[in-house]
Amino acid sequence: MAEREGATARGGLLHSIRHLAGTVLGAAQTRLEIFSTEIEEERLRLEQLLLITLAAAICLGMALLLCVTFVVIYFWDTHRLLTVGLLAAAFMAAAAALVWILRTKVKTRPKPFAVTRSELSKDGAMLREPRA
Repeated sequence: MAEREGATARGGLLHSIRHLAGTVLGAAQTRLEIFSTEIEEERLRLEQLLLITLAAAICLGMALLLCVTFVVIYFWDTHRLLTVGLLAAAFMAAAAALVWILRTKVKTRPKPFAVTRSELSKDGAMLREPRA
């Protein structure tokens, strides 16, 4: 009879270990799926931002070129050097403002993979809590 209890205990222990391993693997798989989804979302977001930024930069460049050409031609006979100098100063000021905005955006961007980190911290808290 003692042999049966030992065999049952070993079978129960192996079953518990297998069940625990399955649970841990399932949780790890879920976290990896969340992580890969976030990576994909971030990649798509960056691609969209890049394409929109590129299109806006091309359009803005063309518009600025045409505006500058128009202003310089308009003032060609009277104040051409002053016009070119003022336009150059205006573009330098605009570039400085845009660099400042860009630096602010880079410094205040949200942390990547926030959901994955949140889930992992919840998992850690659950593992640290004693169960009743």
